[in-house]
Amino acid sequence: MPFTLPDLPYAFDALEPYVDKMTMEIHHDKHHGAYVSNLNKALEGTEWVSKSLEEILAGVSKLPAVVKNNGGGHWNHSAFWNWMKPKGGGVPAGELANAINHDFGTFDKFKEQFTSAGMTRFGSGWAWLIFQHGKLVVASTPNQDNPLMDVADVKGVPLLGLDVWEHAYYLKYQNRRADYIAAFWNVINWDEVAKRFAVAK
Repeated sequence: MPFTLPDLPYAFDALEPYVDKMTMEIHHDKHHGAYVSNLNKALEGTEWVSKSLEEILAGVSKLPAVVKNNGGGHWNHSAFWNWMKPKGGGVPAGELANAINHDFGTFDKFKEQFTSAGMTRFGSGWAWLIFQHGKLVVASTPNQDNPLMDVADVKGVPLLGLDVWEHAYYLKYQNRRADYIAAFWNVINWDEVAKRFAVAK
């Protein structure tokens, strides 16, 4: 199979108390695992089977919805696990911090915009910090869409993403999406975001 489920870079309970162990087990093994399995099935026997995931997403308008949904799910979650870490949070530093201050005014204003993107996404989807045309932009996408897709309303390089599907938080936070988003700021891996920013620019 061309795509495989990546291991979590930490233990299932490593993000406690912000993200609970059972949610991480189900989210990684069941949800992400299903995206990988369904993506492989959808691509089997096609010319796309030898393409990278990024190439597939860039041409996803030519492919069935099952590829968009599961390919996006695989890419989004593979990145999502790395956007979090134990003892994460705090604030970014260096060039990333400078860019956030330049493009949003302050870190708090960026935080406000990103939180709003997650809160106002109706139903399931993602909130994003992306690099677009030389600047940082906050966006959101429905379902498992992302800014790498040729069908995305707002295109760019994802630097940070937050899963606001209910399966990402319902066991611990129930319908309190705001509490889940607030907790996310305590586990963000700013080193990973900064690394992606350095490559994107």
